[in-house]
Amino acid sequence: MEHRLFRLISMVWVGSLLALGLIVAPVVFSTPNNTTEAGSVAAQLFRIEAIIGMVCALVLILIGNRFVKSGIVDYKRVRWIVAVMLVCVLVGYFALQLFMSSLRAAAQEAGTDLANSPYANQFGILHGISSAIYLIECAFGVALIWRLPGANPTKIVPKNESAKMAAKRA
Repeated sequence: MEHRLFRLISMVWVGSLLALGLIVAPVVFSTPNNTTEAGSVAAQLFRIEAIIGMVCALVLILIGNRFVKSGIVDYKRVRWIVAVMLVCVLVGYFALQLFMSSLRAAAQEAGTDLANSPYANQFGILHGISSAIYLIECAFGVALIWRLPGANPTKIVPKNESAKMAAKRA
């Protein structure tokens, strides 16, 4: 049951990542409306995605730790993939997005849109870095789905050895 829960949470997280990055965001920015509005909508969507990512990562790490401690070593590598994805969320959203939001607010306070403000160059650089981190997170997400153990993951606990020792050995 927990293996199915792990797979379900993984697929929801990676699916939402890919859907937002490959479908929703390009559609939002392809409309001929105001790019400032599109940026605000995209920022809200990426905020929701960051929260989803944090919650999913924490749950997956907890479940993965439980599996590894019980001797199911198929989850050992998968936990590291989840940890890298969590770092991408934390750096990409909770670090870079804060700076990007402050630049957007500074441009609004100056009475101009971001594209015509003196902050446009800095925003573009941060946006590029943020996009690269999001792409890395998506690539690790695909790797996570690819590396998920099958329906019956192998439990390696030799006779006369505890599950903790087997997990450390693997």
